[in-house]
Amino acid sequence: MKFFVDGANVKEIKELAEMGLVDGVTTNPSIIAKTGRKIKDVIAEICEAVDGPVSAEVTATDVEGMVREGKYLAKIASNVCVKVPLTEDGLKACYRLRQENILVNVTLCFSSMQALMAAKAGATFISPFIGRLDDIGQEGMTLISEICQVYDNYPEITTQVLAASLRHPLHVKQVAEIGADVATLPAKVFKQLVKHPLTDNGLDAFLKDWQSTGQSIIED
Repeated sequence: MKFFVDGANVKEIKELAEMGLVDGVTTNPSIIAKTGRKIKDVIAEICEAVDGPVSAEVTATDVEGMVREGKYLAKIASNVCVKVPLTEDGLKACYRLRQENILVNVTLCFSSMQALMAAKAGATFISPFIGRLDDIGQEGMTLISEICQVYDNYPEITTQVLAASLRHPLHVKQVAEIGADVATLPAKVFKQLVKHPLTDNGLDAFLKDWQSTGQSIIED
């Protein structure tokens, strides 16, 4: 499974990249707005920090506007992946951008049939939102399972399932078990995945035992 960071904090992204954990990054207008910086500058800096796809979302809602913004964003760096909403105009924009070999992430997916339409339009990634479905009493994981099953039925589909709106480690575990291609998660969830109390307790015990010997691994 690939791991993408969902955020725009370049410092956090670089720290995770140093652990070899970052395969890409996803952003959205809300995340970019919180930085207080120009989108072009933020995306360019993130693209320089990671080798994988960096999703940058359009804000236009009409097809011509989305295509125009998408082409502009794609010029920022070679690893920009243009993010468009799963609407009729979004699918038209996806198809046109893909005709020019621009990576496209179709976002705000909430049904397997929407996901199938995005795949037909040539989407590089489809982003189903798990947490938001859970919030309204529906089972987000069921959607991931349904999309994976539909895609697996058709070998010609190359669209990758990018599980989004992951809120905690259990979400990550579940999408990994189902077989999603990518999980995008906030930096804090990355850190929660690494931590375990038994690891900390075991390390403390090892260090105390070693210190009692008075030895040093590297001797002068």
